[in-house]
Amino acid sequence: MNLNSLKIGAFLQSRRKMGGMTQTELAEKLGVSSQSVSNWERGETIPDVSMLPDLAVVLHCSVDAILSGGAGSGGFRRHITVVQMQEAISALDRIGELLGRDHFAYQCIIEALNTRMNTTIETSFSDPHIFDVFTVEFLLACIDNGDYVDPRDVETHLPPNQAREYLLKKIKEHDIY
Repeated sequence: MNLNSLKIGAFLQSRRKMGGMTQTELAEKLGVSSQSVSNWERGETIPDVSMLPDLAVVLHCSVDAILSGGAGSGGFRRHITVVQMQEAISALDRIGELLGRDHFAYQCIIEALNTRMNTTIETSFSDPHIFDVFTVEFLLACIDNGDYVDPRDVETHLPPNQAREYLLKKIKEHDIY
């Protein structure tokens, strides 16, 4: 792989701005100088290889995306499918079944999700419509965090409804094809 420092720099700058960070804020998160970030973005230098995993996490992308300057990978961290998300939500219910709904670990997970989402996720365990809405909510969060969600997968695995249409609209707004 030929590394193109200008392309890498432009990609880093784009991801930083997409995340609403200044060069100084990115530098602080990584423990480097803002001058280092500036040098990367201008293509004068590239980040040290030891820094790439942390940089990828902060910018919500993959190391491959950084090294390719975003080419080919679309700059996505990972590919998340509807079925994976549905299984993850179902796994939360299964934890409650296995440990008991009064178990500390289960309560911590549920309380954290409820607080973060300002909702009650347990309602999705018994209502298929609400389950689909939570699936969409979680997939939207994945997209916002740099994950790839295939619109064809959404159309195949979610029933037609407002939540699905909203997800497809957001996917289109993120230029995901």
